[in-house]
Amino acid sequence: QVQLVQSGGGLVQAGGSLRLSCAASGGTFSTYTMGWFRQAPGKEREYVAAITWGGTTSSTDSVKGRFTISRDNAKNTVYLQMNSLKPEDTAVYYCAARRTTRTVWGPGLVDYWGQGTQVTVSS
Repeated sequence: QVQLVQSGGGLVQAGGSLRLSCAASGGTFSTYTMGWFRQAPGKEREYVAAITWGGTTSSTDSVKGRFTISRDNAKNTVYLQMNSLKPEDTAVYYCAARRTTRTVWGPGLVDYWGQGTQVTVSS
């Protein structure tokens, strides 16, 4: 059983930056592609970005050039650096793990979820 514990998030003004972290335990980190999803009020949970063990990344078009996903395999931790934040980025962000080499997947294919963390961007 993999456990994902998130940290980071909070309230920031538009144009600001935040970094989310997600520490994994209880499994073999190297077998999982790690990702981030988000869910805004009244909307479905959506894919944001993902990264394989080897460092291959992918992200949704709306965050390209602004968000960067990375992982520290020695620390079993994945990060989401969010820059140039916009009010439309406001959502609960979830860390996710899936035993796959693919970097794009829907929320229904996630094996494990983090607890979620609120990110609020004010205009």
